[in-house]
Amino acid sequence: MKQRMAVTMTEDEVGALLAYARKVQIATINPDGTPHLVTMFFGLAEGRIAFWTYRSSQKALNLARDPRLSCLVEDGEDYFELRGVQITGQVTRIEDLPGVTAVGRLIAARMPDVPRDALDAYVTHAARKRVAYLVQPARTASWDHRKLLS
Repeated sequence: MKQRMAVTMTEDEVGALLAYARKVQIATINPDGTPHLVTMFFGLAEGRIAFWTYRSSQKALNLARDPRLSCLVEDGEDYFELRGVQITGQVTRIEDLPGVTAVGRLIAARMPDVPRDALDAYVTHAARKRVAYLVQPARTASWDHRKLLS
């Protein structure tokens, strides 16, 4: 068996990593064609990555012009601990206040160290200045180097 196949994660393993992780690296396309790469907190909406940002941010401007993106969720410090999921696809933009607030709540729910009432107040306030996105996957690649040791 080829090593690539040996480290590929199952659909359940991908789902478990996405449920465990809180940060995603998001690459959008700048006007000059170069990548714009940022790390964001994210939530899950029916198993799909959901995130929000300020309406005037570079990633929001990039996604308004071209909805394609790549997302990377990774974990591990040593080679035989590395695992990750790369999702390429397009985003669906959410602009209505209830929808943006709902995405903000998904993200906030994954931050266990912050009091719920403080998070809810922050989400309600911040949602007015933000736009949210739901990632529509076109391709998913995964790897789990822990499988190399078994």
